[in-house]
Amino acid sequence: MRITETIEPSYFIVAAFGFIILSFIQYKKFGKTIETKFLSGMAIFYIICFITLSLK
Repeated sequence: MRITETIEPSYFIVAAFGFIILSFIQYKKFGKTIETKFLSGMAIFYIICFITLSLK
């Protein structure tokens, strides 16, 4: 993949689902920690990126 190529929105939605699963596992094991908040924030950020790229 070259830098000049477009980024597919599907990459962001797949990564967002991965972060959602990881944050759920982290929350079940350790509760509400800074890592859980970080993973949840990353999931939200990637969903926003997906929506932004899809509207383009």
